[in-house]
Amino acid sequence: MGKNHLVLVNIDGQEIQVPQGITMIEAAEIAGKEVPHYCYHPKLSVAGNCRMCLVEMGMPIKDRSSGALILDELGKPKIGWMPKPAIACNSKVSPGLHIKTNSAKVKDCRNGVMEFLLVNHPLDCPICDQAGECRLQEFASDYGRGYSRFIEDKNVKPKRTRIGPRVMLDDERCILCSRCVRFCDEVVDDPVLGFIDRGSYSTLTCYPGKQLENNYSLNTVDICPVGALTSTDFRFKMRVWFLKKTPSICTESSTGVNTIVWSREGKIYRITPRRNDEVNDTWMPDSGRQLHRVTELENRVNQYRVSGKVSNAQETIEKVVALLKAGKVGYIISGHSSLEEQFLMGKIIKCIPGAIGMIAQQQEEDTILISKDATPNLRGTLVLGLLKSPPAPKLSHIGNKIDLGEIKTLFVNEDDLLAGGLTEKQLEKVQIIYLGSRKNHTSKFADIVLPGVTVFEKYGTFINQQFRIQKFEAAIPPPNPLVDNRVSLVKILKWLLPENDPSSCEINSLWNEISASVKALEGIHYSKLSEFGIVINQENWEKDPFCEGKSLHYSPVNTRK
Repeated sequence: MGKNHLVLVNIDGQEIQVPQGITMIEAAEIAGKEVPHYCYHPKLSVAGNCRMCLVEMGMPIKDRSSGALILDELGKPKIGWMPKPAIACNSKVSPGLHIKTNSAKVKDCRNGVMEFLLVNHPLDCPICDQAGECRLQEFASDYGRGYSRFIEDKNVKPKRTRIGPRVMLDDERCILCSRCVRFCDEVVDDPVLGFIDRGSYSTLTCYPGKQLENNYSLNTVDICPVGALTSTDFRFKMRVWFLKKTPSICTESSTGVNTIVWSREGKIYRITPRRNDEVNDTWMPDSGRQLHRVTELENRVNQYRVSGKVSNAQETIEKVVALLKAGKVGYIISGHSSLEEQFLMGKIIKCIPGAIGMIAQQQEEDTILISKDATPNLRGTLVLGLLKSPPAPKLSHIGNKIDLGEIKTLFVNEDDLLAGGLTEKQLEKVQIIYLGSRKNHTSKFADIVLPGVTVFEKYGTFINQQFRIQKFEAAIPPPNPLVDNRVSLVKILKWLLPENDPSSCEINSLWNEISASVKALEGIHYSKLSEFGIVINQENWEKDPFCEGKSLHYSPVNTRK
C-alpha cells in the first residue's frame, strides 16, 4: 500500500487518519502536534542522530490464540506501550498505532537531550547572529530543563572559520545534526563536508583541499538549526525580527523558484527560499540571492527623458503616443516583464499593429534549479498569444525591417537591443521608446525613456517552465518619482483607446479583464492565487514549444530516501 492509503492512528488521545507509510513526526504535524527535532529535514535522508524527537509508541494488544483485541475495563483496546521511546523521524505509522508526544517519559528524554546539547554549546544567544530563528534557543526554552547542572569547563572549538566564499562556521555552536553534510551529498552531489574526531571533540570541516563553494552553498545556512553556519553577506547586518518578509519569485531563470524577500525601511537585506514542493522543494541557488542588489545600482533609470532632456510623466506619455500613432512601429517584448505588463503591451500592439520581436536569453543550466531559459516569464508570451514560436538569440527580422524602412519606431521593454544583434547604425535609424529600470545601450540611444521598477518594487505574476502561474509582491517601494510599469502602460492605453476601456493599473481590477479575455487564464484571479501557484491548462501544453519539446512533468529536486 502506498502513501495514498489512509490509516487510523491515535496521537495524544486524538484519532486521526494519516497516509500509510509516513513517519510519526509527519503524522504528528498533520495532527497539529509539535515534535521537536534537529537532524530531521523533510527533504533529506533520515540520520536519527539528535534523538530530540523521541516519543512513546504502542499498539493494541491482541490475544495470541484468537487474535482478538484485548479490552480494558472501559471496553477500549488495551495498548501495549514499548518499554523505551522511539525516534519519530524514522518510525513509520501503521494501523492502530498510538503515539504519546508529551508524556512524562518523553519530557524527561527531551530534558536529557537538551542538557547534553548545551554541555559544550556557548550560551551567547544575545550576540549570536542566529538569534530570532534558532531552533536550539526555542526548544531549550520550550522543552529544556530550564537550568544547567554543568560546572566544568566547556570544550573550545574553532570560531569564524570560512569554509567557503559565502559561508562562515562557528564550530562551538554546531550540534552535529549533519543536515549540511547530507544536503551537499544528496541534493547538489558535492560531498565536501564531514565530521572529524570523536565525542565532544567532533568538528565539522571540509575535505582537505576543498571548499563549500557550489552555487547552492547558502542552503546549508538556511537549514542549520543553530548559529553554526552563517552567511558572510548577512552576518550581523540586521536582527531578523526587525525585517519584513515578502513572498516573491526568483527571476534568474524560468524555473520560478519561490523566495522570501527580507527588508526593512526600503532596503533589502537578504533573500531566502520559500518551500514549494512542486517547484523548488526548499532550495534556491546562491546566485539568485544576489539579484536584489539591482535596487541599489547606480545605473538605474530614475528620470523621464525626452530627446535627452529631463521631462515629466505626462509630457513623456504624450510623446510616446505621438510616436506610436505615426505608425511603422516594432515592439520588443521582454521575458522579464510580468504577465500583466505583457498583457497591456499586447493591447497596445492591437491598437497600433507592428512587428514583434523577443530576445532569447539563455544561460548554462544545471541539473537542479537553473534552467537554460534565463527569463522568468517567457511562457507568458505564449499564453497571451504574443509569440507563436520560440524567440531567437538575434532580432534579425527586426533588423531587416529597420534597414528596409518598414520600422521607424521601436518600443522596447527592459532588454538591450545590441545584445539582440542590432547594430548602433540600425538604432540610429529609428526612434526608440525605452521602458526599463536599468540603463543600457538601448536607453543610451532612446529618444524617450520611461523609468521602470524592479520585481522587488511591484506586484504581478510570472508563468514558469511548468506553465505554473505564480504571483509575487512588492517588498519595497520604488524611489521617487518611479511608478509601477503597469501605470505607464495604462496611461498610454488611455490615450489610444476610447474612454470606456477597462484597463486599470490596479492589479486586481486588471485581472478581471485578463481572466475574461484570455481563455487559458479563465477563472484565475490574482487575489485568489495560492502561495504555490497553479498550473494552467496543463493538457494544452503537453510539450513545451519553447524548450525543445521537454516534458512538463516535474521531478522534485530531491526525493528523500
